[in-house]
Amino acid sequence: MRRIYIIIGVMLPLLFASCGQQKEAEQLIEEFIDLNAITPAKIENRTFQKIDSTKNISDSLVIAMQQRSHELFKESIEYPIKTSGRMLYFIRMNYTYEGDTLSQTFYIDESFKDIVAFK
Repeated sequence: MRRIYIIIGVMLPLLFASCGQQKEAEQLIEEFIDLNAITPAKIENRTFQKIDSTKNISDSLVIAMQQRSHELFKESIEYPIKTSGRMLYFIRMNYTYEGDTLSQTFYIDESFKDIVAFK
């Protein structure tokens, strides 16, 4: 019986931490859209999938995503510098824009302070 309490005591904080990261990521993306979208109000019905992490995104891929233009976003987006070998979090946002259903994947630094790229 004591073993169950130990397992619950370890798992419960992990569960709450992941819920907090999800909300932080969603808020960060909302702020990014408000700041960098050409017409943020037209990006409607925003829904987010579950956040995940990766170490498989190279610096050159991040740079390529940063340099790619997207019709809904300003061309002069300022991104933070990403250093090699760091873990990134990513989350996919589904939305509608002028009747079309679209999606974007946003990559977030491990400190949850900046979006480093999106595609």
